[in-house]
Amino acid sequence: MNTVTITPFLNAVHRGQVVALWNAVFGYDAAHNAPGLVIDGKIAVDDGLFFVALAGAEIVGTVMAGFDGHRGWIYSLAVSPSHRREGIGSRLVMQAERALAERGCMKINLQIIEGKERVASFYSALGYSIEKRVSMGKRIPENIPVG
Repeated sequence: MNTVTITPFLNAVHRGQVVALWNAVFGYDAAHNAPGLVIDGKIAVDDGLFFVALAGAEIVGTVMAGFDGHRGWIYSLAVSPSHRREGIGSRLVMQAERALAERGCMKINLQIIEGKERVASFYSALGYSIEKRVSMGKRIPENIPVG
């Protein structure tokens, strides 16, 4: 087994493997979640909150975080099925938490997609708890590519 390292995302080096991993793990069906679009948006923000886990040259995990000056968010935590239960997901979350804490973040939120509730125990083990909230969203169609 290769040693796994966590490093900042580099578009020219990591993009293709991240897209493949996200398609395999998340199986996106909404245009606004297309991996290339998400990556482009994160690169445009250029906040240093996108990390990959590498086993040699192979990307085996990802995490993105966001910070608005008050709350932090964790997004796109993915670990290759062949590398699960090796602590990679926990290490990625801890990397995102450290980066958010360095920016002054006081609270970190994340969302679990309906039907994927089984991952709640993973996050609970890392100190997260279910909060009574209603999550709402609104798509802006003119900003979502067609096709």
